[in-house]
Amino acid sequence: MNGPLISAAELAAELAAGSQVVLADVRWALTGPSGRPDYEAGHLPGARWVDLESELTTHGPTGGRHPLPDPEVFQAAMRRLGVSASTPVIAYDGATSLAASRLWWLLTDAGHQDVRVLDGGFAAWEAAGSPIETGPGPGPADGDFVGRPGQRAAVNAAGVLALLDEGSGSPRSSSTDITRVDVRAADRYAGENETMDPIAGHIPGALSRPSTENLTASGQFKPPAEITERFADIDGEPVFYCGSGITAAHTLLALESAGRTGAIYPGSWSDWITDPDRPRTTGPSA
Repeated sequence: MNGPLISAAELAAELAAGSQVVLADVRWALTGPSGRPDYEAGHLPGARWVDLESELTTHGPTGGRHPLPDPEVFQAAMRRLGVSASTPVIAYDGATSLAASRLWWLLTDAGHQDVRVLDGGFAAWEAAGSPIETGPGPGPADGDFVGRPGQRAAVNAAGVLALLDEGSGSPRSSSTDITRVDVRAADRYAGENETMDPIAGHIPGALSRPSTENLTASGQFKPPAEITERFADIDGEPVFYCGSGITAAHTLLALESAGRTGAIYPGSWSDWITDPDRPRTTGPSA
């Protein structure tokens, strides 16, 4: 596998050559209706739809707005898609890869070795004039994927607190050389326009690197050189967080497309603020 992204042209060529892949449609909107109607209106041939809210998330009293899914629920969903250990998986969403990055992270964290994201999503596929199917899509497949979550670097709230203690609130911890990076919009980071969570602000010492700046105007990821430049001032492996973990995975995907890696805080800001003793601050990035 060459990197975590695949272009519409590359995918079309692989499919034309007879490559056997699992196509997972993860169309989703944070505040919108289900993506299922969009899927049925048009999707990649053979793709199966994945429900981010019920299959890639376990809603509960802890863990923020999008806690990681129950491992058994996630494994069953992947088997329904037809995922096996040796089957390449291509995830896509409408255009931005935000939702697709969630599936990419979960599958690779569970031990799958060949997962890519369609750069630019369905919009890029459609713009290329590639074939589209409509309707409810194929029925459940019979994959035998066995998930083993925990293969990726992830940090919980206690881990972030430990970094704060070691680094005295600075962006980097001198003992571990880890930088905390907030990938929400700059105004949400600053605490000026919080519309999703009940408390505004950011984790003390975190740098601001909005995830929207990973993408071109067309919704595709910027070239690796530009992604590298975005994070050139960060040594070591950054820890990304956002509102609920989804755009954190998106920025990690961008970073890995440029040959670097890092960790995410899956619960992110919506989890951090559930404990009033955890420090928080407002204001622009230093």
